[in-house]
Amino acid sequence: MKILVPDTIKLDLSALEDEVFVYQADKPIPGEHHDAEVLVAWRNSSENLADAAKEMPALKLVQTLAAGPDSVLAAGFADNVAITSGRSLHDGPVAEHALALILAAVRRMDQLMESQKASNWNQPYNEAQSAPDTEQLYTLDGANVTIWGFGSIAGRLAPLLAALGANVTGVASSKGERYGFPVVADDEFPELLRTTDVLVSILPATPETADALNNDILRALPDTAIFVNVGRGATVDEDALLAALEEGRLRAAALDVTKEEPLPADSKLWSAPNLIITPHVAGNRPKGAAKLVLANITALKEGSALTNQVAG
Repeated sequence: MKILVPDTIKLDLSALEDEVFVYQADKPIPGEHHDAEVLVAWRNSSENLADAAKEMPALKLVQTLAAGPDSVLAAGFADNVAITSGRSLHDGPVAEHALALILAAVRRMDQLMESQKASNWNQPYNEAQSAPDTEQLYTLDGANVTIWGFGSIAGRLAPLLAALGANVTGVASSKGERYGFPVVADDEFPELLRTTDVLVSILPATPETADALNNDILRALPDTAIFVNVGRGATVDEDALLAALEEGRLRAAALDVTKEEPLPADSKLWSAPNLIITPHVAGNRPKGAAKLVLANITALKEGSALTNQVAG
């Protein structure tokens, strides 16, 4: 079996007796490799993926190392090509980054960093942070945190938030309990928003989640609430978010993802008030990628079930 791995990550596949070749993830697949049966994808350009879908008729498996397989699904691979995602590979890193953004927004580290740059000992912040009537704004202890998209990443994040005293509730397609935390279905979401202090989105990019964070959702939140997105930029109506921030209907927000990436220099998001932006770095280091690739290649050979199969 011929296997192609991208030059964007080092994978130890020495346990395989197959042919393994490294390819450039931002260039067309070389003609001599169009007969490969397995393509591993990580940080590939859309042009590269489209080329692979068009020029590689022997493909049996495309293994993306991204938690969200949207870019691979959009590339146009044949229906008989199995596509598997990198679900679980990013749970730890994304949970860490989400926690960092949540704490930065809650404690308003953006304001303090600006004060540091200006050599300003921010006494107004000090007074606001210590005032009795604003106590709940600056802490997760006792805060109501809603995690929208309660999958495996949320399973890592929720206990970290709970350890700091937060009351964590998940939102998913069905009601119940996951990872020891209560989860409500979509029909209960609007009511839950009214008591939410921090809304964290870990939604995937699908036709159903496009612009899921819209004006209605934002207006249902208290004006003291914080929004954090470590899912996909396509799930946020950025104009609605900008309006909420500019009008003071949202205390703060933090985005690791945006609709267009890299975010253009002329984007209004850069200058939006009370907004923290990081450049899609939450899940840049897949953990256990080689193990997943090896397991799925073995399953492919044996004709057994593939891990994280999303298509094909």
